[in-house]
Amino acid sequence: MISIITPVYDGGHQYLSEAYASLTRQTLPAHWSWEWVLQEDGRSRRPLGALPDDQRVRYAAGKRGGAGVARTLGLARARGAIVRALDADDLLTDGALQRDIEELARHPGAGWCVSGALDLLPDGSLVAGPYDPPAGPLSYESLREAYEADRFPVVGTHLAARTDLVRAVGGWPALPALEALALVLVCAAVAPGRMLDTPGGVYRKHGEQTTAHPEYWHEAEFSTMRAAILSRLDSLQRSQWRWTPHPSEDH
Repeated sequence: MISIITPVYDGGHQYLSEAYASLTRQTLPAHWSWEWVLQEDGRSRRPLGALPDDQRVRYAAGKRGGAGVARTLGLARARGAIVRALDADDLLTDGALQRDIEELARHPGAGWCVSGALDLLPDGSLVAGPYDPPAGPLSYESLREAYEADRFPVVGTHLAARTDLVRAVGGWPALPALEALALVLVCAAVAPGRMLDTPGGVYRKHGEQTTAHPEYWHEAEFSTMRAAILSRLDSLQRSQWRWTPHPSEDH
């Protein structure tokens, strides 16, 4: 099984039905199934009204703590051998989950993979990401160098990783922003990863998204978050700890 983890909040659920539709179009390898683990950041339960009656959709609500906290609470309920991030206003491209699963199956030593994003602009056009790296191994050193240069090449909300790895590193950090990017870096610091050659998601650009709000881009907070991410990476590197895959994977 692959578990798709989506944080959602009251007022940020207007595109959930489209995200669900992109899930239902997915094809999977034999003996694989998917579950959609939605975690509300808050207790209104109103986003639940936008969802169909589908046993594969698993919803829970809890105290507000931000997207990173919601993602990690969702991780606690995940039953799949692989977890895949998906934001509530984004879409999966056709075949995305199958490509994630097959990439990790072909490379059993890899702990994670990530695919490129297509930006969906308000006029309906799709634009490829400006910094997409080539397909193949994606090193920690290259990702960190790109992050420090403010040219991070991948979209963290398109990460697919072995559930055991994500749990071993503590899930998504409890940061007010950048938690998805941070998890990619943390996974890369302790486990080999791969870049896929086909975009795996559509990143919707719209005026109501969290990153479009002026308060999101608070310079002092971003400086503190950056320090939190880099210091954690430094500590992991000093520890010399490496994640190793479990010999069996449960579908």
